Amino acid sequence: MAVPVGGMVWLFQDELFHPFGDARACEGSEVPLSDVVGAVDAAIPEDATDIHYFTRNGSAQVTFVSRRMPDFLHRTGMVPDGTSVFDSRDSGKYALGDGETELPAGMCGSGVRGPVLTYDSSTVSVMVERSPFTDESFRNPARALVTYRTP
Repeated sequence: MAVPVGGMVWLFQDELFHPFGDARACEGSEVPLSDVVGAVDAAIPEDATDIHYFTRNGSAQVTFVSRRMPDFLHRTGMVPDGTSVFDSRDSGKYALGDGETELPAGMCGSGVRGPVLTYDSSTVSVMVERSPFTDESFRNPARALVTYRTP
């Protein structure tokens, strides 16, 4: 009987050992992602994979991989519609060298790899992996690190 029980625990270990039963949640998260992302009326791209998040003090840090970064940046208002996501007025370069990675304290999963572009608003900050070969494209797919702050 111990083998089937152990097998059942192994089958459901992701749900048993993650906050809120959510395998995307990093240890130490205080609330589910929907509690923060819903509060700032923003969402991650529909095609996002390898999603991880950490919530604390009314904010959320989310990392994910997507092929739809330009659409995401326009939809969240980080870049105005009709404007290139590579326009220097809307983006900034972050001091993260080619191939270097960054993952904030508390986050789990993979960090963004340099070089990256950054975008900021009052409620959302985004770091997106840029192509190491050109300033006019993202990695495909690209990893993003998004910080949602409640107003």
